Amino acid sequence: MDQPKAFQDIAENLTFLDDWEERYRYIIELGQSLQALDAAEKTDANKVHGCVSQVWLASTQAEKAGEPVLNYRGESDAMIVQGLVAILLALYSGRPATEIAATDAIEIFDKLGLREHLTAQRANGLVAMVNRIRGEAKALA
Repeated sequence: MDQPKAFQDIAENLTFLDDWEERYRYIIELGQSLQALDAAEKTDANKVHGCVSQVWLASTQAEKAGEPVLNYRGESDAMIVQGLVAILLALYSGRPATEIAATDAIEIFDKLGLREHLTAQRANGLVAMVNRIRGEAKALA
């Protein structure tokens, strides 16, 4: 199963950056490019629990070829987490629920070497975000 072009571009850029500091800056830049959520989207229902920082993921559902397609928007109050949200949105948003449910972002992040430099708390938060997205997709798939 192919990953979306936006995510492929991010993954390719990350492979060119050997130095963790450069990767860190790039991830923060990705987060800065996200559009902020509306205040109305920052609800308890959209809040991701299990993250040390504040993280909200809002989703909308459309249908394509009879299958639910999920679109995500997200925001965090921590710069590096906001960047991780941007990467997850590039990977998951706009895809059919069955593809989202079948895509393990943690495995992909590990292959890219993205989790090894995160604190345990940040890594747990990442897992919480992925579980939230995939759980929603599995419920619809």
